[in-house]
Order: sequence, then structure tokens, then C-alpha cells
Amino acid sequence: MANRLILEICVESVDLAVAAERGGAHRIELCSDLSSGGITPSAGLMRSARGHVRIPIHILIRPRAGNFCYSNLELEIMRNDIQAAKEFGMDGIVLGILQESAHVDIERTQALVELAHPLPVTFHRAFDDSENLDRSLEDVIQTGASRILTSAGQPRATDGLSTLARLVHAARERILIMACGGINSDNVAHIVTTTLAQEVHSSAGTSSPNSSGNGSDLTEANNEVGFGPQAELFEQYVANLVSLLGNLSHDEHVR
Repeated sequence: MANRLILEICVESVDLAVAAERGGAHRIELCSDLSSGGITPSAGLMRSARGHVRIPIHILIRPRAGNFCYSNLELEIMRNDIQAAKEFGMDGIVLGILQESAHVDIERTQALVELAHPLPVTFHRAFDDSENLDRSLEDVIQTGASRILTSAGQPRATDGLSTLARLVHAARERILIMACGGINSDNVAHIVTTTLAQEVHSSAGTSSPNSSGNGSDLTEANNEVGFGPQAELFEQYVANLVSLLGNLSHDEHVR
């Protein structure tokens, strides 16, 4: 198992992307409209973020808020957005498609994974809306995605620790499980040591864990965070998480 624990920070602005990088985040997930769970960021936002941030940026590909069953026209938009992300030098893609039956749409997801290649694909929290998490794990593996973002079907990771641990164990050596959902400095150590997840995802207080999609943290800040004192607080919040994970990376209990 890798010794370094990875922190991905979800942001919806260049200001916060820069602050997250300054705080030591290992990766950014860039989106818009976190209050709805996140949708695809604009081309302008992607281009500006790439110009100001050196760490890897993964782009949320979600054409609208709401469920994860998409029409053919919405799939066309997703394909175009994936192409744009590649053109703007993004480092990864985040997406998820379900069937009306609440099963993973293997065929359509696999087609987007192939389109995204060579960029890695994270299957996002559509996974948590699926009918059976154990079956969905196997389905997502079939798509060729690189990781799954999940809180084990619960609003917060702390509510689904036993299931998260089971998923991490079942996924070992086949796909990464990235824990999310209300992860903060008070609980990150407990979540990692209990589940053995090697990657964690946080919006550092800027989204609600109850929102549909990628919203993953408690509302301790708000979407008015930007340059100035609020951005500094955001940076400190991220730096604290990075420090805690750095300490855990050297702990034999999480290797």
C-alpha cells in the first residue's frame, strides 16, 4: 500500500484553487455550483485555473444538477466537455452515469472513460445513489475508471465507516476508493485509520454533505470565500488536513 495519503480539495473558483494549492493539497477537483452538488465548470474557469495552479486538476463532468440518468443530448454535452478539459490541460475527469434502475450504466460510462483516455476517470457520488454498492463496485471496475468517490451511501463518511472499510478491502489492487462526506480535521484520522482509504476528498467547509452530487463537507464557510482573510482561512483549513494526513502517512496502522 502506498505510504502517502492523498488529499483532494473540491473548489468552484480560481481563488480557492490557489488557496488549496498554497495549503498543500495534492489535487484539485474543479466544478461550479457546489451548492447543488456541482456541475461542469466553464471553459474560462478551466483555462484560468490551469494558468494559476500547478498541482493536478480534475474536472467534474456533470451537465446539470439532479439525478445521474442522462439523455443522448446530455451525453453529447459531456463528451464535448471532456474534450475541452483535455484541450485545456486538465489532469483527470470526474463523472458518473446511472441507469433508470439505479445500476451503474457500464456501457455509457465506459465510452466516456475511453474518450477521456489517457486522463484518469473518477466515478463520483452517483455511486452512492446506486442500488447496491457491492455490485456497483464491480460495475465501475468494468468501466475502466481509476477511482470511486464515495461516502458509502451516507451523507457523511462517519455514518458509513464499516461499509467504506469493506469497499476499500474489496477494491484493493483493482480500483481506488476515495472517501468523502463531511471530512474535516476532527474526523479525518478516524476515517482513514478505520477504513484504510488512501485518498480523501473534502470541500473544506464550502458545500453541504446533503447536496446531490459531489458536495462533501459541512457548511463551515460559504461560497463568498475568496482572496483576503477568508481565502487565508481556507488555506489554513487545507494545511491542517494536509498536516494530519502527513502524520498518518507514517503511521504503521494505515499502511
